[in-house]
Amino acid sequence: MKLLLDSTRCQGYGLCQEPAPELIDLDEWGYAQVRVTDVAKGDEAAAEAAVAACPNSALRLGK
Repeated sequence: MKLLLDSTRCQGYGLCQEPAPELIDLDEWGYAQVRVTDVAKGDEAAAEAAVAACPNSALRLGK
């Protein structure tokens, strides 16, 4: 599973980082930066929660 970010949709709310701090960093303005693209089996729930938390659908899961 891959965690993908469309940075043009990110508005810097930072809500995605809360459920998945090991996968997503925030820059100094609060915009998401995916730290880990290839999500490990143990982090799948956190990645799904991060995708669900994004109000602008900037994150998605892919194969």
